[in-house]
Parts: sequence; structure tokens; C-alpha cells
Amino acid sequence: MKATPEMQARLLELQDLDTRIAQLEHRLASLPEQVDISRMEGEEPGLQADVVRTGTEVSDLEREVAKAEAAVQQVRDRAARDQQRLEAGTGSAKDLQGLQHELESLARRQTVLEDEELEVMERVEQAQEAERAATAARDEHASRLGELRSVRDEKSAAIGSERDDVAAGREAIVADLSAELLALYERLRTQLGSGAAQLQQRRCGGCRLELNAVDLGRIRAAAEDEVVRCEECGRILVRTAESGL
Repeated sequence: MKATPEMQARLLELQDLDTRIAQLEHRLASLPEQVDISRMEGEEPGLQADVVRTGTEVSDLEREVAKAEAAVQQVRDRAARDQQRLEAGTGSAKDLQGLQHELESLARRQTVLEDEELEVMERVEQAQEAERAATAARDEHASRLGELRSVRDEKSAAIGSERDDVAAGREAIVADLSAELLALYERLRTQLGSGAAQLQQRRCGGCRLELNAVDLGRIRAAAEDEVVRCEECGRILVRTAESGL
């Protein structure tokens, strides 16, 4: 394959830009904020589940309180009616005595029910506190996640802008290369990670190996416009004043 020395030198510029693009893409994919975001996004369902669970517990206990209040009120109403009948003195002595016993029984029952109601109300307070804590944890988590996303997006935009600038420079170089040379470079870059390397002090800049005498002799004998490649790694070797030939 033939290509002018100037065109071959442009390959080194192109490789530098491709390396820079790869570095920027790596930075973009490995932003520390994204690591935290991924972790925190995985925590979101659990935090929301805690809010739902504690909220459900509060609702269930509030229904228990309502039932306990209704039971206490029912006893109070019954006791009030009995007390009115007792104070009216209607009925026989036996009936009045029965009312007195029932009032005593209702009083004991009311005490038991009120104790139960108080216990449930205390459990409601505890459940409400747990719900508030779960909600606060979820909201704080969401706020922190939002902050991380903002920082990530800001950094991503900056990296993306830099990458666009580098890519624009790349397109300018690509326009100067022959289709055949570019196709070879791209194929090698896909296979090896880089398609071209400088021959510097008899050493390939790609695989970092020093060329043997036979390979160096072959390269010395090649015309300036001949595209030569490293026998070890296969990359295009670009000859410069520093090649040591």
C-alpha cells in the first residue's frame, strides 16, 4: 500500500485523537458519581417499601384505635342508661340491685377497654414515628440522588463537549487520508486497540518491542511512500526523524 509520508504522519495525529476519545469515553463511563447513583438507585425500592409498610401499619393501628374507641363508647352509653334507670328508681328492688351490679361490671369493662385503647394509641405513636423516619430517609435519599445526578450530568456535558471537539478534529484528519489507508487503520484499531504507531529509536510505539536487524533492513529499503507494518503486532509503523534508521 502506498501513502505519502505526510499522510502517514497524519495517522499519528489520528491515533492521538482516537486515544483521547477513548480516554474521554472511559471517564464518562466511570464517573464516580455514577457508581454512587447506581447503588442508590438500587436502594430506592427498599426505601419506598419502608414508607409503604410503615404507612400501612399506621392505618391498621388507627383502625384498631377507632374500634377501641367505639367499644369504650358503647360501654359508656350502656352505663349512662343504667345509671339513669338506677337514679329514677323504677323497677323492683331486685331490678335495681341488678343494675348496680351491671354498672360495677361495666366500670371494670370500661377500665380494661380504656387500657387497651391507650396501648393501641401508644403503638400508633410509635408507628407514626417510624413512618416519619422512613419518609425522611426516603426524601433525604432522593435529594442526595438528585444532587449526584446533577453533578454527573454537568461532568458528562463537559466531557461530551470535549469529546465533540476532539471528534471534529478527527474528522478533519480523516478527510486528508485515502480510503484504503483509513480502512486499514480502522481495522487494526478495532483488532489491536490502536492502528498506527511511531517507529522511534528502532522500537515500535505500539507493542514497545525493538525491531530486529532484518526488519529494520526491510524498512530502510522501503520507499518513503510505502506503508510498513510492525512484524510483531501488525500496526502501521510511521517513520519519523526519530526512527533511528
